[in-house]
Amino acid sequence: MQIHNLSTENTILNVFMSELRDKTIQKDNMRFRRNIERIGEILAYELSKSLHYNSTSVDTPLDTTKVDLPENDIVICSILRAGIPLHNGLLNYFDAAENAFISAYRQHKSSPESFEIVVEYLACPSLENKTLILADPMLATGQSMVATFEALKPFGTPKEIHLVSVIGAQQGVDYIENHFNADAHLWIATVDESLNEKGYIVPGLGDAGDLCFGEKLQH
Repeated sequence: MQIHNLSTENTILNVFMSELRDKTIQKDNMRFRRNIERIGEILAYELSKSLHYNSTSVDTPLDTTKVDLPENDIVICSILRAGIPLHNGLLNYFDAAENAFISAYRQHKSSPESFEIVVEYLACPSLENKTLILADPMLATGQSMVATFEALKPFGTPKEIHLVSVIGAQQGVDYIENHFNADAHLWIATVDESLNEKGYIVPGLGDAGDLCFGEKLQH
């Protein structure tokens, strides 16, 4: 897998990440969602450099010029619910993309430390020979990303696979690296070193879904 960790260079991305992490600023749900959306836009821009381009004629008011435009058939698939603002950021740049949505959540067993990933709702177009962008803001254990990709397999074999996350733990990065082909790409804003006993990223930023849309009742 080709890993593109954008935190290796200092960019404006640092501002958005610092606000996502800051326990005071992140209380503003609207700002939190917007920062994830803006990070999605930055990740989309970086990802766009790896797409395939074809020279196209464009008529201006004065003449005709050639522009290299991407020719990939893109499908953006987001994992609900925290994936929605990240999806919007990607869609802001890939506005001709098709869209897929899937629910994947942790179903806890006897303790908070023990869980399995449950996939329920899924809406997806054909993925056959297309460019799949699989988006999940939090890459903690990596199990959600892998379970989601397994659920998508009946919809066809993508030509290219790009995984997009805002923040991850090194354990999760290692996990998906072992479960995706070498030619897949991971685009991620930053990677933290560890997970706690509940499988949350540390230092991380908390529960992205709750911070985007409010706390949920646990069953």
